[in-house]
Amino acid sequence: MNSILKTENLHKEYLLETGPIEILKGIDIEFNRRELVCIMGPSGSGKSTLLGILGTLDIPTCGQVYLEGQELTNLSEADLSSCRANKIGFVFQSFNLISTMNAMENVMLPLFGLKGVRRGDIRNRAAKLLELVGMGERFKHLPSQLSGGQQQRVALARALVNTPAIVIADEPTGNLDEETGKTIIDLICSLRDDLDMCFIIATHDPSVARRADRVIHLRDGLITNIEMIKG
Repeated sequence: MNSILKTENLHKEYLLETGPIEILKGIDIEFNRRELVCIMGPSGSGKSTLLGILGTLDIPTCGQVYLEGQELTNLSEADLSSCRANKIGFVFQSFNLISTMNAMENVMLPLFGLKGVRRGDIRNRAAKLLELVGMGERFKHLPSQLSGGQQQRVALARALVNTPAIVIADEPTGNLDEETGKTIIDLICSLRDDLDMCFIIATHDPSVARRADRVIHLRDGLITNIEMIKG
């Protein structure tokens, strides 16, 4: 497989009034193109912290992160912001759609303001992605007019609109019923294959993990096991 994202000796520490607390204690892992990786572990294991660092929303205390061969941890905030805008898509448990924007506008939003991108081109790409995720007849619907599963489909389309190298999803089925959650994971697996993309998902749901290529198990800030599910 073709490595797209990797970490080396990743540590994260926070300073509290009671003293420092170490959340990540030396994480070494690689992620590949056309791969679905689940990260599992109990609350407090470091899953969300790891996702935040992988997505450049947070920086490690020490260690390195490489995305498509570029070392990220020494970049300026402006360069990190550019990296997020161009190479990383995000999907959240609570969908995070703008309530006053319709489905089309929500998908277009990450590309607004980017230099050299015409609004007509943005609209065309958003329309194609909404079709791809099965929301082609819901362009003008507000989030309040959509079911949870439909909102998550829109959120997936929004995550893909910048043609990212990776998509990071934090509990993407957590607010969905079992059947709808399965449909969303089916869609993610299809997108992984069709778009040659890497999906990294934090989840507590064993049924989601069973669909992964690999499962990374975290506990107390350490990788305790890497479970090969497929291939």
